[in-house]
Amino acid sequence: MPIPTFLKPRILIAASAALALSACFGAPEAMKNSGGKRPTASKPTRPQAVGTPSFTSTEAQQCAFDLKQAGVRFTPLPNEDHGGGCTSIDSVKLLDIGTPVSGLGAMTCPLARNFAAWVQHAVKPAARKYLGQEVVKIETFGTYSCRNIYGGRSGRMSQHAFSNAIDVSGFLLADGRRVMLDGGWTGDKSSQDFLRALHKSGCRRFGTVLGPDYNAAHYNHFHFDMSGNGFCR
Repeated sequence: MPIPTFLKPRILIAASAALALSACFGAPEAMKNSGGKRPTASKPTRPQAVGTPSFTSTEAQQCAFDLKQAGVRFTPLPNEDHGGGCTSIDSVKLLDIGTPVSGLGAMTCPLARNFAAWVQHAVKPAARKYLGQEVVKIETFGTYSCRNIYGGRSGRMSQHAFSNAIDVSGFLLADGRRVMLDGGWTGDKSSQDFLRALHKSGCRRFGTVLGPDYNAAHYNHFHFDMSGNGFCR
């Protein structure tokens, strides 16, 4: 069927516009490499609920009670399966333990309870004794991280993958000084005494404690977790 004369200019204009758009944007690279077929979009990975509410066991409820009794402000978190074998079970988000702490994410309740006690009964008194100062902030490398030990591609899962570990890197004092594991562990005597007192106290509160004397991977932080049975290095 012949095209009516009055429609020909409109068709030419539409065709020209389509060619111009094609020249400006081109075909998506993924379509070029797939023979013109649009690739299937992958669904984003999201944490999935394990299937049981958090803090239902007697032990977990006792832990939450202990935190409240200690005056710690926290938020209970839902049980989550993050995929890849990584989970957060009966975990909390610490909001206020009396001293600001950077980098805090999900922590198992026992870890949070022992960490808060370590800050209150070890960090604060040791800072006064060895440094003559108050600690106004504690710096960390974080808590939960879905990875193997040392971040390797193989090997066993890190306790960070279960929200069961925290890495402490340093301390900010009221006078502006920063006492960091990197440098402070082998620094002046007061810094050494302070950090070693904290390491010793940590060994009484956590299942595993790793510091700069353990290996090169821990030269700049204390690793505390609730696994093990008093492994302290």
